[in-house]
Amino acid sequence: MTALPAFEGLRFFTTPWTIVLSTALVLAAMVVAAITWRRSGYAWGTGVVELLRVLIAGIVALLLNQPEWVEEYRPTEKPVVAILVDASPSMDTQDVVRPGGPVSRRQAVAELATSDFWWSLAERFRVVIEPFSAGTAAAGTDLARPLAAAADQFASLRAVVLASDGDWTEGEPPLEVAQRLRLAQVPVFAVAAGSPTKLPDVELVSLDCPTVGVVGKPVRVPFTVRSTLPTERVIPAILTTSSGETLRKDIRLPPMATVSEWLYWTPATVGDYTLTLSLPAEADELLPDNNERTAPIAVREERLKVLVVESVPRWEYRYLRNALSRDPGVEVSCLLFQPGLSKRGGGNRDYIREFPSGLDELSQFDVVFLGDVGLSPEQLTEEDCRLLKGLVEYQASGLVFMPGWRGEQASFIGSPLEDLVPVVIDPATPEGTATDSPRRLVLTEAGRKSLLTKLADSPTENLAVWESLPGGQWYGPVLRAKAGSEVLAVHEDVANEYGRIPLLVTRTYGAGKVLYMATDGAWRWRKGVEDKYHYRFWGQVVRWMAYRRNMAKGERMSLSFSPEQPELGQAIVLDARVATTSGEPLIRGEVAARITAPSGRVETVRFAPPAGDGEWGVFAGSFTAAEPGRHEIMLSCRETSDSLEASLFVQGSAAEGVGAAARPEVLAEIAQVTRGRVLPQDDLAGLIATLAELPESPPEVRRLQLWCHPAVAGLLVGLLGLFWVGRKRQGLV
Repeated sequence: MTALPAFEGLRFFTTPWTIVLSTALVLAAMVVAAITWRRSGYAWGTGVVELLRVLIAGIVALLLNQPEWVEEYRPTEKPVVAILVDASPSMDTQDVVRPGGPVSRRQAVAELATSDFWWSLAERFRVVIEPFSAGTAAAGTDLARPLAAAADQFASLRAVVLASDGDWTEGEPPLEVAQRLRLAQVPVFAVAAGSPTKLPDVELVSLDCPTVGVVGKPVRVPFTVRSTLPTERVIPAILTTSSGETLRKDIRLPPMATVSEWLYWTPATVGDYTLTLSLPAEADELLPDNNERTAPIAVREERLKVLVVESVPRWEYRYLRNALSRDPGVEVSCLLFQPGLSKRGGGNRDYIREFPSGLDELSQFDVVFLGDVGLSPEQLTEEDCRLLKGLVEYQASGLVFMPGWRGEQASFIGSPLEDLVPVVIDPATPEGTATDSPRRLVLTEAGRKSLLTKLADSPTENLAVWESLPGGQWYGPVLRAKAGSEVLAVHEDVANEYGRIPLLVTRTYGAGKVLYMATDGAWRWRKGVEDKYHYRFWGQVVRWMAYRRNMAKGERMSLSFSPEQPELGQAIVLDARVATTSGEPLIRGEVAARITAPSGRVETVRFAPPAGDGEWGVFAGSFTAAEPGRHEIMLSCRETSDSLEASLFVQGSAAEGVGAAARPEVLAEIAQVTRGRVLPQDDLAGLIATLAELPESPPEVRRLQLWCHPAVAGLLVGLLGLFWVGRKRQGLV
């Protein structure tokens, strides 16, 4: 910035006390000097010394009045008015009511972003238009950064016009920058866009469709609807598939409430589908654009491999084996450690003669059931337990504990499997407890919502089914559930100091899932209904536990991710399992994923094996989703030359959410701190008049404070030294 001097000169900052004190000091110095000179007989040397005394007193008297050399400069350039226009995603919210219908916040302030609007100020000001917070769909609103940038970029900044909805979601607090503008005497005039309250609207907030489905099996499609309508409504939710199928469900929307519901869709064929859920626009709804969402889903044929390990072929085991062997999507292998037999195995092809040896054999199984077996020379070894733990933790397989009356599973305490058990075993009753009469399983609140315990389509019917199921006459040695576990069902009436005895408990361990079923009476559920509920329950258990392992699977590579329905801006953990051409897990290698976002932006994620566990062929990586929508993944391994194509769908629309209410109070605080004003969005013409009334920019003032300058202090010390030397030479000291 160039400037011309408008004033320069010496200025004093006096008070009555400093004037009186300085005058008295000079007069006293003059009187003392006159008396001393007269006593010396008016000697010229003494006269010079005393004159120096008066000079020093005069300088001190001047310094007492704080002299400053002041220069004022007036800028030769035009002062700058910075127009900051919010371009973040929230500005697309259509909640500005106009006679022709609601328009978006962006449209309401679009006129401010045109140079023609500011032509009347061009003679006096230099108007600079700067949009801010524009970027990807994940961008939020940062109000502090553009305000600070304007202050740094323009030395002659006179005022700032801030057009925004105030929906501040990123960066430092804008009031900190507002304080800086206040000190620089730069007012902020805010134009608040948007409605501070949500307009009447029905919004489809989320569509949490699973990424993988199985042909012929029902797929649960949850969704969430938010209503800001003033009255209760019943509206249809319509699910349309890319194959042309249409499903409908009527949902009840209370006023100003959020409702979560779901639909069930059964895919008939294998393939990649797109599901579209839509809500019809209500008559008084002003924002119909947010009534629809889409999500992809891959439908596959399944062939899950399940291993069932048991000691005595009790009824629970027999009916479980039948249920799994008759499931067309399951390939079951059974291993019996029955005491007294000379060799293991059974009478059909489902039986194997020994526990899988090595990683290459065990890693083929998606789910393992452990019945009434334990750690002993005749059953499982310490190495078997270690391999089972790694199978769950690193290979994302499922493990089901099904204890029995022999109490064999008590031997897992102290073994590698102890950490996986989701309950605390009661050492006092390792064989469990028998009851005189059957006792039912009672669903908890979590159990009523779980997919595992869903034996009927509606919550009411499902609860009625569980209440009608026959109970068991034995339950396992359980004290309580461990922290981090989820209890789905408890005993009907038996309790201890921790509450009801948990009988159906799940937990996540590493990449896999664990289920503990502390009853052996599930086979009784066939009473009167045959296989209806028994087969459905165990089919859901197997598919739920193997879901993550089979998200994306090739011949020698598989990929899973967590969370299963990632949100925008969320860190997504990727787990790749890689095998060599011989089927053994790859111990060391270069594994990478090429991730293509919906916008076409490509990101490469390099995987690394877990520390100390490279034997499992597991490689982990992570990335943060910066865009919503479908992301394509190309997984590759340099050593095996294998590749795997997969995809994941990121939920969300923007970091701050289109449709949220505006926050004019944020803009009002900024304007108040900087001594500006908030102007209504429908009176933009008044903004020109407000800026035209701004006074001229204050001149730049440069001050040189002589009263505390080091050079003046040095001069004064030098004069005092000369005064002392002079008195010494005259013999006055």
